[in-house]
Amino acid sequence: MDKGILCDIRADDESAFNDTYFRYHQQIYSFVFKKTQSEHIATEVVQLCFIRLWENRKSLKAHVDINIQLFGMARQVMIDELRKESTRMKYNRAANDHPFTDNLMKMIESRDLLKHFEQEIEAMPPMRKLVFNLSRDNGLSYAEIGEILGISTRTVESHIGKVLSRLKHYMYTILL
Repeated sequence: MDKGILCDIRADDESAFNDTYFRYHQQIYSFVFKKTQSEHIATEVVQLCFIRLWENRKSLKAHVDINIQLFGMARQVMIDELRKESTRMKYNRAANDHPFTDNLMKMIESRDLLKHFEQEIEAMPPMRKLVFNLSRDNGLSYAEIGEILGISTRTVESHIGKVLSRLKHYMYTILL
């Protein structure tokens, strides 16, 4: 029976896939829950396992039973989820070391600073602003900017230098 279902799934048969889901989802859930003692992780693993089964249906091995392949996928997905959960917990602990208001204030201050920088750039002469935006927003090299605008590389360097100097000066006045 498993070989027939396996061939049907490989042939894009959604009903065979659904039958497989209903046949194995509880077993996989129980397997993962037994290992992790987490309903959340067990539910996630079941869903991700069957998504992976469908996405990789063309590469399923015809000579290996579907249940063996499913539990192998479940094991790998479970390991991936446990790694993600470990990382998530690590960052949550780090975030708890700093009160929420500190993080929020830093975010607000950085947005305000960015907004002020953008206003400073907008107040610059049009050519300088254009050169800076081509460099920073579009990632163009000085030579590419010079070629596009018909100016020398030295002129591009000069414009970028003046913008950065003005932004540094502005930053110093804010921070002091």
